Amino acid sequence: MKLYYAPGACSLSSHIALREADRRFELVRVDLKIHRTASGADFLAINPKGSVPALQIAGSGSTVLTDVSEILQYIGDLTPETNLVPPTGTVARSHLQDWLAVISNEIHQPFVPLFDPQTPGGIAQRQRGLIGQQMIHLQDVLDDRAFLMGETFTVADALLFVMLQWCGPHGIDLSLYPNVADYDSRMLQRPAVQAAMAAEGLLAQHRERAARDPGAPSLAARRADDRSHAKW
Repeated sequence: MKLYYAPGACSLSSHIALREADRRFELVRVDLKIHRTASGADFLAINPKGSVPALQIAGSGSTVLTDVSEILQYIGDLTPETNLVPPTGTVARSHLQDWLAVISNEIHQPFVPLFDPQTPGGIAQRQRGLIGQQMIHLQDVLDDRAFLMGETFTVADALLFVMLQWCGPHGIDLSLYPNVADYDSRMLQRPAVQAAMAAEGLLAQHRERAARDPGAPSLAARRADDRSHAKW
């Protein structure tokens, strides 16, 4: 398999899931500004949408999955013994799909204008308010459980973790939501999360930021040169 990614983008969730599932894969970096891979290949020929993640199932010319929720569930289904996703057809699977939809629509989408430096301040503030409402909801959800689905890590947690990494750089203070901040810190201790972040060059940035500001929430700084609000 090949995972096409941009550092810190929502493709990080697929990267984490692959490592949690202990799957072998090739990691291919994409420059979202020019739609070229690190080797110079035309990324639009691989994924015409031009977005990451994209997961190529086998060799050249094989199926390419391009929706993050689809990719996460596919990875989980490859290794049912990891419990990254509940079995298909169960109520628990429906709950997982609901969480993926909420994270994608109610958290990810409000971030989109914040990645555009041309977004007017008033609109940006409104978007932060929408995200803040979801943080309040998560604060309640995480009051009595370790993960979104209970006591078991799932691919929904991988996706939410990435959204939390975007909060600090966009003026959303996780310390206002202690349960969420604690969840973020615990997620960062997972070996698969650390390995994925290290491979994308994010872990060192996080440690440098923590050293500069020990009181800051445990958030990974996203590379400024990979900003592309329409592609994250």
